[in-house]
Amino acid sequence: MKRVWSALGLVLALTAFMPRASQAQTSSAKKPSITLGQNFPNPFNPETTIPFGLEVTCPEGSRQYRVTLKIFNMLSQLVKVPLLKGSGTPLNNVLLPCGQYQAYWDGKVLDTGREAASGVYYYRIEVDGIVVLSKKMISIK
Repeated sequence: MKRVWSALGLVLALTAFMPRASQAQTSSAKKPSITLGQNFPNPFNPETTIPFGLEVTCPEGSRQYRVTLKIFNMLSQLVKVPLLKGSGTPLNNVLLPCGQYQAYWDGKVLDTGREAASGVYYYRIEVDGIVVLSKKMISIK
């Protein structure tokens, strides 16, 4: 019984002197506030637009964030990487500054050129490698 109490005392003493994990991992860089809007139209046939935004006071002004937006089916299989509206760039590790954006999906599956089947799909945004938000959308043929 003495050993249990001495081990407990040692643990309590060490926790008093160890830095908190949250204090050790804080960073001075502000993370963006991510918004992921509902696609429109929803349900859609055959194409849809997905609004999203990186909103922060942007203290660094020219700081860019690595953004990835992907569309998955109900089995979590990748269906498509939509395009950034206005540039036509696939939204896969694209560097974007703060602002409002729109992604475009033509309703086609990857590089096959065939239309995606009717059903429920999920789209997920990642910023700087962290999964932030996901939403679902419905395709009706």
